[in-house]
Amino acid sequence: MIDVRRSADRFRGGDPASGIESLHAFSFGRHYDPDNLRFGAILACNEERLEPGAGFDEHPHSHTEIVTWVVEGELTHRDSAGHATVVGPGDVQRLSSAGGVRHVERNDGDAPLVFVQMWLEPLSPGGDPSYEIVRGIADSTPYALPEAGAMLHVRRLTPGERTAVPDAAAVYVHVVRGEVRLGDAELGPGDSVRIVDAEGLELAAGVGLAEVLMWEQSNPPGV
Repeated sequence: MIDVRRSADRFRGGDPASGIESLHAFSFGRHYDPDNLRFGAILACNEERLEPGAGFDEHPHSHTEIVTWVVEGELTHRDSAGHATVVGPGDVQRLSSAGGVRHVERNDGDAPLVFVQMWLEPLSPGGDPSYEIVRGIADSTPYALPEAGAMLHVRRLTPGERTAVPDAAAVYVHVVRGEVRLGDAELGPGDSVRIVDAEGLELAAGVGLAEVLMWEQSNPPGV
């Protein structure tokens, strides 16, 4: 099963008056769609745009694996466990909220900030919060998230380049930038694909550079 979701169909949230624009791929906040609550372990895939000086004040999370990918700009992160970092393009940031943690996310820079944040449900709730940042993750180097039974693949494709979609029970594809083709589907920035029982599939970049995030999941949706 291949289910293409377009960027234009995302739910718009955030607070534009405060310099925050959010685009949600799944039910989020006041927007509730009982048929679009999750895909496997993935609970949220939010595109966030913060103007300089804008941000999310301290707020709590629990029992969620939060993975952030910066598209442009710099994200300032601080949490109640004592971590304080600046996350840039090419860095993978993971916050395991576990039994509970509070954090702040801001654009303290002079340029607009764009990032993609993905929330995954852990296999086992509770425990102690943890934090990790991988600086400048290399292309095709997977980032394992065993806490959620998932693995993140980052692909940066040159024009016309092809890459395999992982063979897995479930794969979630998010196009960060550029254009790619999956079978007969043309995908652009912000488009996503939910694939069940992925096998023998390929992504092909268009005429420009492309950047794609792919979540490989060991369990099928609903398991």
